[in-house]
Amino acid sequence: MHREVKVLVVGTGFSGLGMAIELKRTGQDDFVVLEKAADLGGTWRDNSYPGCACDVPSHMYSFSFELNPRWSRVFARQPEIWAYLKEVADKYRLRPHIRFNSEVSGARWDEDAKLWHVTVANGDTYTARALVAGVGALHLPNVPVLPGIEEFKGRAFHSARWDHSYDLRGKKVAVVGTGASAIQFVPRIADDVERLTLFQRTPPWVMPKMDRSVTTWEQRLFRALPFTQRLYRDFVYWTRESTALGFAVHPKIMEFAQNIARRHMRSQVRDEALRAKLTPDYTMGCKRVLISNDYYPTLNRDDVDVVTDGIAEVREHSIVDRAGVEHEVDVIIYGTGFHVVDSFDYLDISGKGGVDLAKQWREKGIETYYGITVSGFPNLFFLLGPNTGLGHNSVVFMIESQIRYVRQCLELLDRHHADELDVRPEVQARFNRDLHRRLTRGVWTEGGCRSWYLDAQGVNRTVWPGFTWRYWMRTRTLTPSDYTLTRSSKSPLPTP
Repeated sequence: MHREVKVLVVGTGFSGLGMAIELKRTGQDDFVVLEKAADLGGTWRDNSYPGCACDVPSHMYSFSFELNPRWSRVFARQPEIWAYLKEVADKYRLRPHIRFNSEVSGARWDEDAKLWHVTVANGDTYTARALVAGVGALHLPNVPVLPGIEEFKGRAFHSARWDHSYDLRGKKVAVVGTGASAIQFVPRIADDVERLTLFQRTPPWVMPKMDRSVTTWEQRLFRALPFTQRLYRDFVYWTRESTALGFAVHPKIMEFAQNIARRHMRSQVRDEALRAKLTPDYTMGCKRVLISNDYYPTLNRDDVDVVTDGIAEVREHSIVDRAGVEHEVDVIIYGTGFHVVDSFDYLDISGKGGVDLAKQWREKGIETYYGITVSGFPNLFFLLGPNTGLGHNSVVFMIESQIRYVRQCLELLDRHHADELDVRPEVQARFNRDLHRRLTRGVWTEGGCRSWYLDAQGVNRTVWPGFTWRYWMRTRTLTPSDYTLTRSSKSPLPTP
């Protein structure tokens, strides 16, 4: 099948659905949303492991234009967030625009026609005036290559590809990794397994989780008086926003939070040797800060071991650590997160002059303009692109800023009857110089750790350096002079 559309959106997580809603709200109906899977939801469809939940309060981790007064917990769990996304898609009648089982395999900019040619793995093709990539970063599981894993006779799977058909009861389970996913599912499976061995490379900072059920009267209040929910959302936003001071302005502020985390650990971990294993040697925020009330208590159990010696090799029915100790294992579960900085390596996108985007980013470093546009790749827009991730607040706030910005770009094209919108290279370069100047002062660089925020050269290509309100302010109104507009006649239009 071949189809021509005005706008082609990729992905049906918060980003893709948000973009589709923004198009509909502004009267645009000539668009298609491509989804690689058989259902919508993105991250919240894929991650169905036991205990999966958001680490941002529910009332903030949702669209500001579609508040949900029915959240059952302060920190919503995966089934509830996934259901919310489905409800939003149905309310705004997005399903007729979605093409499921349609994984994008490549995109090429046609300089003569001023169109994107997009191919899908199932053989379908599209041409589009604009291409919006709402794929995010947390969708490619990072599965480490363990020595000897090919000899393993048991079961092995990543937390984002949880094998619900496999019964863990009575099994000897090895968990590799201690990131955000692991600290959620480890407490949930500990009661079922015979023995659990946790292989930890670097201990995370773990803060108490201020979670609770949302009472019935609160839900009724939010339904009857919607402004009360918006006030609560604003309170959550500004409370979390204030923590950016420690991340990006004065990392020493994190010492206060570290003391809270240490007290949290001391109150829950009895054994001094175990506490030593679990105590990070870097500044909080350098890696992702985690929240949990049941992770540490689980590690106290007699049938749970924490191994910090690393993995030397995998055998048919065991894992041998680097201290030479052999651990009998029936199943290996990878809690090793996702490809983040290198998640763009899989992109097959060619811009002006046939330039390969992934190759350019590998060789020269990832550079965008506000994580949305890329010089030399006209009419291409990223949502939650490079350097727009967060460690302190809701990425949905960032997504909303981005979809409004993209909408303004599309309106600029229409207003000037242009075919091509391309960010000026000097504008992009200036933005990145300022961005990385501020990033080098943040805890991600100065905190004394190596994290997935950084690329192979130690450059932060993942997070926004500071307050989200500043990002909102900078993207709320498009500056036309930042872009070059061109008609298909190849003659640039006057600067808008």
